[in-house]
Amino acid sequence: MLILLVARAMYSLLTMPDRRAATERVGDAIHDLPKGVNKAQEQLKDRTPAQKLGDSVRDAEDNAKRFPNP
Repeated sequence: MLILLVARAMYSLLTMPDRRAATERVGDAIHDLPKGVNKAQEQLKDRTPAQKLGDSVRDAEDNAKRFPNP
């Protein structure tokens, strides 16, 4: 029973709608502009926390490939 409640809570959290105001989205896009136009464009879209998490994981993988540890 507890596992079902935790699973439901995680699902609800990860599929929550994007509630940022337009000014926050533009600010985030400007902040991400040095990373590329595509990264900045992603900030203007409605994205769930799960999508944002996926982007963060991909960014971490890209950084690990660019700067490998000796």
